[in-house]
Formats: sequence, structure tokens, C-alpha cells
Amino acid sequence: MNFIIIGCGRLGAELAYRLYTQGNQVAIIDHNPLAFNNLDPAFSGRTIEGEALNKDILLRAGVEHADGLAAVTNSDLLNAVIAHAVRMEFRVSQVYVRNYDPYWRPLHEAFGLHMVSSSSWGAQRIEELLYHAEVRTVFSAGNGEVEIYEFTIPAAWVGHALDELISGISCVPVALTRAGRSSLTSPEIILQQDDILSVSATLEGIQSLRQRLMSLKEA
Repeated sequence: MNFIIIGCGRLGAELAYRLYTQGNQVAIIDHNPLAFNNLDPAFSGRTIEGEALNKDILLRAGVEHADGLAAVTNSDLLNAVIAHAVRMEFRVSQVYVRNYDPYWRPLHEAFGLHMVSSSSWGAQRIEELLYHAEVRTVFSAGNGEVEIYEFTIPAAWVGHALDELISGISCVPVALTRAGRSSLTSPEIILQQDDILSVSATLEGIQSLRQRLMSLKEA
């Protein structure tokens, strides 16, 4: 596959190298030639010096045949403008942007862009870890608005039905792992010792679930 990365900072360089090691054709663009020093020495993709807003630069990078483009500079405005232009003019199907400053998130949302906000996601992730380390995040969708969590059923909940645990809480059971084997869940399943439950929830939903887990444990 053919990918274009806009911005060769630490994030762009790491992304370009990861894509390259998977056998993809990768072109990375930056206006500062010194930025290419961030690339791993083993990277043998194309490096293109120039302004990504320049149509000729994008054409040199192969935008007409690109399978995907990621705009990951530290300028939210630049990322949004490039991504929108590439989608509209060149019809690149997969376009993603980095949100550097959470203040600019509404701009990306207004353009309908798929974005990754390292600041917002990172802050939420650390917040979750500070609350309760025993409930682990194993997958994050979007910028962490919905995540999949897993936790071992506390001893106080052994013998109770799953529905009793999650009823009325904004979370969706994903899987139950018992004796090393995972299966889809049903509301009437009886929880056993050492069961590992995976649920999909918002931050508010998982907080409510934690409170319910602790309420019976402390009763």
C-alpha cells in the first residue's frame, strides 16, 4: 500500500517507520530538511522537502495513488487544511489528522476529520490509571470516548449473575474469559472465581461499574 505522512517530527517519523517495516511504500513530507534526522536509519522510504500545501509537493509524494494520508504536524490548522484538501481534491479514502492542541478539536470535527488527540487521550488514560489500576484498558476507540476494559471478578461477586452486575449501567459486555477460554456473554451467566470480564464503556460508565463492584465488596 502507498501512504503519505505530513510532518517528520517524532510522531511522523515513528509512524513512517512502522508503516515502512510492514512492507508499505511510504513518502514523508516536511518543510525542514533537518526533521528527517528523526527517521530511523533503516527507513528507506521517500523523504520530500517542501510545503505540504503545495500541490506539486503532494503530487511528487504520489497523492494521486495514495491509499492513505496522515497529517501529523504540530499545527492543527495546517493538518486540518491539508487533510480536507486531500479528501476533496484527490479523493484519498483514508485521511487522519493529529490534534496537537485540544482547543482546536472543534475545527477538526467541523471538517468531519478522523483525528487522534494525543493530549486528550493521554490525559484520560492517566486519569483512568490513577482512579483504579485493577480495571485495565485494553482498547481505545476514537480519542478514548469509548474504551474496552477488562477486570477480574472480585470474590464478592462470585455466584452472582452478570445482569446483576451491569444492569442499569452504560456499559456493554464484550466477552467473559474463564479458564483461559473466552466466550460471548449472556445476562444470566453466573460469575465464577477468576473470571475475567471485558466490557465496552464510556469513562462515566466504567466509573459507575467500579462503584457497583466496590459497593458489594464493602457490604
